[in-house]
This record gives sequence, structure tokens and C-alpha cells, in this order.
Amino acid sequence: MSLIIKSAGKTDIGLVRSGNEDYLYLDDRNHVYVVCDGMGGHQAGEVASMAAVQTIEVVHNELRRSILKDERLSPGRSLPDETDLLLRSVRLANREIHNRALANPAMAGMGTTIVALTFEHDLVGVAHVGDSRAYRLDRKELTPLTADHSWVNEMQAAHNMSQQEAESIVGKNVITRALGVREGVEIDCRLLRVNAGDTFILCSDGLCGFADDDEIFEVANRHRDDLQKIVENLVRFANDRGGNDNVTVVAVRVEEVRPTDIPEVTKFTLPAQAQDLIAAENEWLKRIHEFDSAEPPATRVQAKKKAGGPSKLILLLIFLFFVAAAWAIVHFTGPR
Repeated sequence: MSLIIKSAGKTDIGLVRSGNEDYLYLDDRNHVYVVCDGMGGHQAGEVASMAAVQTIEVVHNELRRSILKDERLSPGRSLPDETDLLLRSVRLANREIHNRALANPAMAGMGTTIVALTFEHDLVGVAHVGDSRAYRLDRKELTPLTADHSWVNEMQAAHNMSQQEAESIVGKNVITRALGVREGVEIDCRLLRVNAGDTFILCSDGLCGFADDDEIFEVANRHRDDLQKIVENLVRFANDRGGNDNVTVVAVRVEEVRPTDIPEVTKFTLPAQAQDLIAAENEWLKRIHEFDSAEPPATRVQAKKKAGGPSKLILLLIFLFFVAAAWAIVHFTGPR
């Protein structure tokens, strides 16, 4: 019996924003699943989140063996290959975004959160930077697998405050870590045992910023047997709450798995890269750029809908309607 994973994802512009800076990635072949939430003006957030996904995709589909062999990129821990590769690819994504911002002053300060899962054997690796979240869904509850890198979270932990008290001081949207804003990045990681039937949910703060865990559980549990309905109804729930942000949700289920005795790894923080590692990453980015494409492949998904105005399809249908009407008038009212 082999490892079989199924997934579904949806990203939505919401009801207020004029563009979508979220990006998601579903790769059932390599068992890699990612949600990014970009930030920055002049569409820089969209650039950052897309760059992260593009980098991770190329690493996993084109360069996986050679990157795993490069000891300079090692996270310094004994991990299964897929989790090791995920951490290397997230670090490379950080370098890519940071380099793009340095090269273009209009994108200075851009960055993106990221939460990602990778499955291997009977384990799931979780990598996390920022305030997008990962959860495990079971029959009784929704269990958080990540802790937000935010001032609210730090204030709560340091001063024993409620979330409402902390938000009144620093604001709920202030994050303390993101990909691309600095040369190096700290990444939280953990490795968990999985069983057949386990379901995982990834989301941007367009959902978890407007719904508490109990509410997310209630919606997800109601549709637990249909991954597509889970993501669609959670996105709808966020929009029903006002749709003040882009919202992205991914649901992943383990269908079949072979048990192993590979140990779990408790949560640890991978430190920011030293200068020698940054130099090695810059070398690899040159190779990664060779695989860049103008059009996103089918495994890369982002909402393209923009608020305020009809879609191209609607405009085309209107145009064809008027052409048909004009033809009918000429045909039926012209001279016989």
C-alpha cells in the first residue's frame, strides 16, 4: 500500500480588495501543499507570493536531487528527504523575494507569509513563517499545528494577555516574520505521524483572522467527507463575515499510508541563513531562473478575478449578442 493524498484548494479576492495577493500550490504528485499571503504596495504582495510558489515548484519538480545533494544547503538536522527539501526550498524562496525587492525599488519591503505541508511515508512535515495557519481536523476538534508569528501572539505569551487586549495595543495584522523582508529567515518546522483518513487544513489570515478555531471546525466538520466543499464553504464563511481580505483555503486528506518507525520531530525553529549559505542560495537561484515560465502551469493556482468591472467572457458574450442582433435586423428588415 502506497501513500495516496487527495487535495482541494480555493483562493478568493474577497469583497473589498481590488486584487488577490494570496497564492496556493497543490502538488499531489510530490505531496506538497502551500498557502502564501503576500504583502506590499503596487502589487508587490502578489509578486512575492507568486515568487515563493514558483521557487518551491521548480525545486521540487526540476532540481530536487541536485539540491538535496548540496551539503551547503543542509538545515543541519536529520530529517526525511521531503521535509529537508521543503525547508531548503522555503529558504530559497526567501532569497528570491529579497533579491527581487533589492533590484526594484518599487517593491522594497515586499514579502509573504507561508505555510506548507509535505508528506512522506507516514509523516507530514510542516513549515511555517508568518500568520497563515495549518490545522489537523479530527472528529472532535480542530488542532492548530502552527503558532502565528505576530505581535499579538508575542504580547499574549509575554504578558498573559487575552487576544483582544493584545490587539488593542499592537493591532491584529502586525506580523513579526515573513519571507523576503530580510536576507535570512527563521522557519518553524515540525514532523508529525499521520494515519489514513487524517485531514489537514491550510489557510491565509483572510479566514483565521475573521473566524475562531471553533467556527472553522464547525464549517469544516459539516463537510468533512468532501474536500472541495470544505474549502468552498470556508471561503464563503469568510466572505459572509465581510470579505475584508483575500482568503485562501487548502484541504488535504491522507487516503492510504504505509506505517513506519521513523520518529516524529517536535517543533523547532530553523535559524536564519549565515552569509556563506546566502551565497550558495544565490548560486542556485541562477539555475532556478532557467525554469521560469511566463504562464503558470496547472499545478499553480491563483484567483485572477479583479473587483469592479465585468470579466472578459461577459464582455465577449455582450459583443456577440450585439453582432447577432445587428445581423438579424439587416436580414429580416432589408429589401427582399
